[in-house]
This record gives sequence, structure tokens and C-alpha cells, in this order.
Amino acid sequence: MADWVTISSLATAGGTLVLAAATFAAVRSSNRAARVAEESLLQGLRPLLVPSRLDDPPQKVGYSEGKFVHVDGSGGAAEATGDTVYLAISVRNVGTGIAVLHGWYFYPEFVRSDEHAALDRFTRLTRDLYIAGGEVGFWQGTFRDPSSVEFHEAKAAVDRRQRMMVEVLYGDYAGGQRVVSRFGLTPRDDGGWLAVVSRHWNVDRAGPR
Repeated sequence: MADWVTISSLATAGGTLVLAAATFAAVRSSNRAARVAEESLLQGLRPLLVPSRLDDPPQKVGYSEGKFVHVDGSGGAAEATGDTVYLAISVRNVGTGIAVLHGWYFYPEFVRSDEHAALDRFTRLTRDLYIAGGEVGFWQGTFRDPSSVEFHEAKAAVDRRQRMMVEVLYGDYAGGQRVVSRFGLTPRDDGGWLAVVSRHWNVDRAGPR
């Protein structure tokens, strides 16, 4: 005679196992969909800065004391006086999200290092600069302490018209996805400066390489 109690228990156990497997598969699928949706959202917020194009319009960049410099497309500006060094680069945001510029680190010479400067060595911008996705904007920085080593190095580099580099720290408008991009300034024969970008580093996520 069939043991219906045992059969019923086995059937219940089997059904529970099938239900657990189905639930596990559904949870995995849901988590995968959530990760895809999150990545898609982050892609929409992600900025990426490169030099602007040669045919982009020139920009007028102002400083706190009323000083202005003009930066052409794909160019920069570097001027030095006895008490201030003025720097600027015309950039384009080729990402889809708004770029918020946070800080910068200056090299008075050409560098090939595979690592960016430590974040605690970056100079914080005195105001946030915003560049919309697909739009042109600028980075600007100054040295204002003639007694500092950094001022003398920057002024000497500008006066000698030698190649210089700037690392710019920026992120999305939500405060995440920070990136460090290393830009170079090369003197042109006409007295201006040509801007290039050599490398990008992700700060809050896996690197691009």
C-alpha cells in the first residue's frame, strides 16, 4: 500500500525546491536588471573633458580682480605678472552629464607619469565651474603668492614658454564619478598655447584601462 503521507511530504518538498529555485532565478534577474539600470543612469550623468575643437569659438575668462584672458578653441592661456600667474584652458565635455570642476594640480614641465597627483595636493577652485554635456567651457587657475616655490616655478615656465601640464579633478553634478584628466599646454608660434589631453583616471570606479 502506498505511503501517502511520505508521498505528500516528498511532493511538498519538491514543490518548495522548485519555488526556491524560481525565486532565486528571479532575484538574480532582478539584481542584474537593477545593475543595468544603475549603470545606464550613471552613463547619463558621466562627464568627460577634452580640449575644445579648433573651430570652437574663443572664450573670455575672467578673474576675481577684473583681469580677463581670451582662450581660442583647442587652446589655452598663460600669463605671468610680478604677483600673479594666470592660467586657462578651453575644454569640451564629450560626456552626457554635467561636469562640475573641483580642483587642479599644476606641473611646470612635461610629465609622463602613469599616476596622477595625490588628491590632497590638488588646489580647490574658488568657485564651481559647470560644463554641460556636449558643450564648451573652460578651466582656470592662478598662483598669487610670489613667495611660494609653486609661483616661481609657474612664472618661470610661462616666461620661458615651455610645455606645462595641468591635472583637472571633476565629477558629475551628483558629486560622484570623479575623474582626473591630464591636460598639456604647448606654446604656439603665434604666441598662443595649444591644449591637448594625455590621460584620464577614474577616481570612484574602475579605471578605463
